[in-house]
Amino acid sequence: MAQERSGVVIIGGGIMGGDIGIIFAAGGWNVHVMSPSEKTRAAVPGRFEAGLQKLGADPAIASRVKTYAKLGDIDWSTIGFVVEAATEDLALKQRLFAEVEALAATDIPLATNTSNFPIGEVGKNLKHRGRVLGLHFFMPAHLVPLVEVVSSDATDPTVAESVVELMKKLGKAPIWVKKDVPGFVGNRIQHAMMREALYLIQDGIVSPEGVDTAVRYGFGFRFIACGPIMQKEMSGWDTNYLVAEALYPHLYKNDGPAPVIKALMDKNELGMKTRKGFWEWDDAKIAKEKARIEKALQAGMEILKNDEKP
Repeated sequence: MAQERSGVVIIGGGIMGGDIGIIFAAGGWNVHVMSPSEKTRAAVPGRFEAGLQKLGADPAIASRVKTYAKLGDIDWSTIGFVVEAATEDLALKQRLFAEVEALAATDIPLATNTSNFPIGEVGKNLKHRGRVLGLHFFMPAHLVPLVEVVSSDATDPTVAESVVELMKKLGKAPIWVKKDVPGFVGNRIQHAMMREALYLIQDGIVSPEGVDTAVRYGFGFRFIACGPIMQKEMSGWDTNYLVAEALYPHLYKNDGPAPVIKALMDKNELGMKTRKGFWEWDDAKIAKEKARIEKALQAGMEILKNDEKP
């Protein structure tokens, strides 16, 4: 990574791209957001100002963020890093990376925030594939510490390691995913839990509220203090082995999503976006719930900031 270049290009200024840009802005980078949408570009200053305030950074930094309708309008001589956070369309991403490769210096990392496509597929047509990697954030990206740095078979390990170090400097908690597997790490673990939870709901064993209570006030409550591997280091792997022997045969092994979710989709009950899912929503309820969640995330981050590693 060329340290003398202090600019970062964020391709896509929507939910993910905007929040990723906020992280870089708070870390002292000059942020250049490219979006073909005039509406998205117009929303950038206000979005960045609000996000920077939540991170305890100077909201005035938002006035220095630049927006562009085209990648070619950017002064690429100042750019040291690129993050693509465009719509999850593989052909679109491949076209964007081809355009970026023709504009960006050959020694800077090119990252994609995709969670749906193999990193190797996104960059497969480029001449310099060694600098292409995944940089997968979790929503809301500026508040959730985890970021996955994902290597494809072609990614130069030194590039991945340099990006891990950059993420640490930006206050994130990065992990290096060394193989380009579907779902990477966080989503694989999360969806294993979600499969079990949704089939438990499907079979009438527990309510949606019960699932959330079990996670938030049970094992999820402990996760702010230590992860599942450390927990078993404490309780003993012999105990874990015996429980796994008895329990694993009874866990759900279905290859597809739970029918209860398909039933919601058929009724267009998709959650907050359609004002009904497992629960009913209106604008006031949505705003209140999102504010509560953001407040809890910020409080959790304060706990983690003071965490002492063993």
